[in-house]
Amino acid sequence: MEIGLRLAVSLAQIAAVMGVVMLTVMVLTLAERKVLGWMQDRMGPMEVGPYGVLQPIADGLKLFFKEDIIPAGANKFLFTLAPILALVPAMIGFAVIPFGPTMTIELFGMQVKPFVISDINIGILYILAFASIGAYGIILGGWSSNSKYSLLGGLRSAAQVISYELNVGLAIVGVILLSGSLSLVKITEAQSGGFWNWFIIALPFPQIFAFVVYVISSVAETNRVPFDLPEAESELVAGFFTEYSGMRFAFFFIAEYANMILVSCVAAALFLGGWNAPYPGTLLGHLGLDALAWIENVVWFAAKVYFFLFLFFWLRATLPRLRYDQLMRFGWKVMLPIALGNIVLTAIAAYFFPR
Repeated sequence: MEIGLRLAVSLAQIAAVMGVVMLTVMVLTLAERKVLGWMQDRMGPMEVGPYGVLQPIADGLKLFFKEDIIPAGANKFLFTLAPILALVPAMIGFAVIPFGPTMTIELFGMQVKPFVISDINIGILYILAFASIGAYGIILGGWSSNSKYSLLGGLRSAAQVISYELNVGLAIVGVILLSGSLSLVKITEAQSGGFWNWFIIALPFPQIFAFVVYVISSVAETNRVPFDLPEAESELVAGFFTEYSGMRFAFFFIAEYANMILVSCVAAALFLGGWNAPYPGTLLGHLGLDALAWIENVVWFAAKVYFFLFLFFWLRATLPRLRYDQLMRFGWKVMLPIALGNIVLTAIAAYFFPR
């Protein structure tokens, strides 16, 4: 009976998180087009609903009813598997993200943490492991389409993901050294007490260089402008998903936005204190409303995540696409040495001045 209840509670948490993520993806598709429009001095979507607010629903219905075409020479099994391989790893990464404080509530006689699905002590490794699996979806999608453009997009993506995934991992090492844990919950808790304890500026060694490396590498990891070489429209039509249509294309589309949200959540938790406010405690807590303090924590976490998501839009409106040799050179000759240097300096500082 208890196992069944625990399973039901876990499934309810998973459904709630997936619902929030999918709703955020829907909002982002509209927000990106609106923000780009304003930055480029135009209106963006305006036709469907007041000020175009129903555009995501129209896009979803269009993709749902669109004909699902499989090219004659494609490997049908891998062609079908690739979008799923891209989407599933992006979604299951949210299992270890702490969206709010580590409070526990009593539910049917069980202790439940409502703001994290699973607090495992290797949360960072879990996310890195599954993020690397997502690259297989892109590579297989490019290869199985039996299209030269798609294959080129898949090959580019393989090289790009391998190059920048290494930098993401190395940028995180400094934070792990300072916090002494691989759990995202414990890393976030170590930054409580005010913005001066956030790892981006915290003593003994601020992780500002690691933060910059992480943000740039995350943009490259998610194949976003200016690192959108795998789907370069002007060169490769649409890159690895040139031959996809209907819901298969929608899966790739959702996976890209889900990955954006995931890396933004990780950045907020690792460098900007996660759910912690920039001042000690919470305003609601100081007013004697401790039972509602979690609302303020969740709002702060959401604000930090949306700041990073806005950064993705800003970069897209501002920067041109890099050339492929520039992309690889930047990853291996600039980002990698900075990340390695940060690890060495952080290790020395953490040894002589332990937190």
